[in-house]
Amino acid sequence: MPASRSGDEKVAALQVHHALNPRPSAVTDPAFTAGVPFFDPRDLVQVKYEMLRRARQEGQPVSRAAAAFGFSRPSFYAARALFERSGLPGLVPRRPGPRRAHKLSDEVVAYLEQQRAEDPSLRATHLAQRVHDRFSLTVHPRSVERALEQRRKRGGSPSPPVSPATPAPP
Repeated sequence: MPASRSGDEKVAALQVHHALNPRPSAVTDPAFTAGVPFFDPRDLVQVKYEMLRRARQEGQPVSRAAAAFGFSRPSFYAARALFERSGLPGLVPRRPGPRRAHKLSDEVVAYLEQQRAEDPSLRATHLAQRVHDRFSLTVHPRSVERALEQRRKRGGSPSPPVSPATPAPP
């Protein structure tokens, strides 16, 4: 397989896992600049691991190790804490964005179900407004629909699906 094709596949894989180093040119450590194919400054996990290894195994000062790998001292300490807590998987960046429907807690979804049971004609926009009035939370009507549908699928509520925020065209 040609090298460029292989490189493209690696870059694509790193992007999928959010592990593509956004600043590979900031990595000035000799292992990464000597042209050794194993050391890839685009691989964020490898760069962080080597930075931690330089400081721990080779005794390089934190400020020098961080600078050589394109990081700040606080970033070094954050990476070290993640590595100590979770090992190598801890260095893989987490997916950006919320991990779950953080606004629609069980209490809020239970309230939505109650409102829907009392008045099945309520549309998602009205339910979202009621959540705002009761809990001071701004939620999108589509989030309301998804939360109630997920609860229904898990057997939490026998209520019918929520009407869409806007009626579907005829």
